[in-house]
Amino acid sequence: MLDHAWIAAHIPHQGDMCLLNHVVMWDEQHIQCQASSHRLINHPLRSRDQLSSACGIEYAAQAMAVHGALLAPADSPRPRAGFLVSVRGATLHVPRLDDIAADLDIVAICIHSSEDNILYQFTVHAAGQLLLDGRTAVILNAGHQLQLSGSTA
Repeated sequence: MLDHAWIAAHIPHQGDMCLLNHVVMWDEQHIQCQASSHRLINHPLRSRDQLSSACGIEYAAQAMAVHGALLAPADSPRPRAGFLVSVRGATLHVPRLDDIAADLDIVAICIHSSEDNILYQFTVHAAGQLLLDGRTAVILNAGHQLQLSGSTA
């Protein structure tokens, strides 16, 4: 099992912002992670003494980052940087996460992948209850793409 230490060593999110506890399973198209950090009173995304369910999108984004790290070539010093550029069709089925007693189960499924873009569908559940779901677009090699667009302008 890939634990919190492995995750923190392979994604850019560090310290309290590394929200995932471990990877439950993964393959080329899917990843499932678990987290308990949503219950922390000092959670870095808490506001007004609560953690909005919209923060579940960050949990999904971190699962996607872990997926990218797992899919990176073994000889790669570090995976390509990915940037979440859009969230579509997101539905928040609960208002907040901090009052959810069970651990979060985060699932991300790659629905399309190209050289510079990945589309994921994600869900966040706890004890079988759907908390939020949606789709995201991740852009890879953003620095390279910005240089290309800047050179043609």
